[in-house]
Amino acid sequence: MIPVAEPVASDVVLSTCNLTKHYRIGASHFGGAQRIVRAVDGVSLDIRARETFALVGESGCGKTTLGRVMLRLQEPTSGEIHYRGLDLIGQSEAQMRGLRKKLQIVFQDPYASLNPRMRIEEILAEPLRSHGFGSPAEIRERCAELLDMVGLRQQYLRNYPHQFSGGQRQRIGIARALANKPDFVVCDESVSALDVSIQAQVLNLLTDLQDQLSLTYFFITHDLAVVRQFANRVGVMFLGRLVEVGTTEEIFAQPLHPYTMLLMSAVPRPDPRQRGRERPLMQGEIPSPMNLPSGCRFHTRCPFARDICKTDDPALQEQGGRAVACHFPLDS
Repeated sequence: MIPVAEPVASDVVLSTCNLTKHYRIGASHFGGAQRIVRAVDGVSLDIRARETFALVGESGCGKTTLGRVMLRLQEPTSGEIHYRGLDLIGQSEAQMRGLRKKLQIVFQDPYASLNPRMRIEEILAEPLRSHGFGSPAEIRERCAELLDMVGLRQQYLRNYPHQFSGGQRQRIGIARALANKPDFVVCDESVSALDVSIQAQVLNLLTDLQDQLSLTYFFITHDLAVVRQFANRVGVMFLGRLVEVGTTEEIFAQPLHPYTMLLMSAVPRPDPRQRGRERPLMQGEIPSPMNLPSGCRFHTRCPFARDICKTDDPALQEQGGRAVACHFPLDS
């Protein structure tokens, strides 16, 4: 049996350093060179114990890819991933199997993520059996406990997924992720497919579970209203890179990167006094990740771009306890 390295107690649960994930797109039948899609391109961040770190950005910016690569559900192209000081990339597949019960994911679509041919008890028991949780009786008891944790009745264990609403299915997905008592959970757009009222219920459930079980969340979303309600810190992603990182309060009160500011300004405000207000808008189209512009990746859409932005790519740098990748941050 291959020994599994033990993580150590640390304030940082998961960290990445210059993490990349590139996809090679083959040449077409009509010729042309092989091209590279830079889905994740040099991301470095630290996620602290018991916090909710939200990752926001437009569709296609690499958010989901980053979440999956962090858990090694997809293999990175280069870079480092550490879980409580333990190098995840250096672990064999057998060693990762032992670590996966501490690193879990809740998927976006509650209709696609549950096997329609399995009863709920089988869905919840599957990860428990694969990690040798205990006897059949202990597994049945744990399945009932998991349903109770997410606010569902134990008699639902004999039901199939099609017998539940979307919100109930997502609760079952959360229960499955918590089966083996993880401490780091990736929530990949976990409430985006739900009605607003159901979203609030699921977010409240996630908050309660975080308090009870000392969980750390990496929360991937495009919904800034959810971020403001739910997250402690926020990372803003554009074309595979982080362009700003800060606390939720800081990001919403004073964004430093023009992209962050434009994302914020696009959020509708339920205030009739704001009707007709002038709002800055992004220019042009999102550049292709296969044909990135020179210099700052955002300069083709930025209303504040200058000549240096077209030639020099700014690095993510600390500024007043925050981090921003911009030659001319908005507070300067």
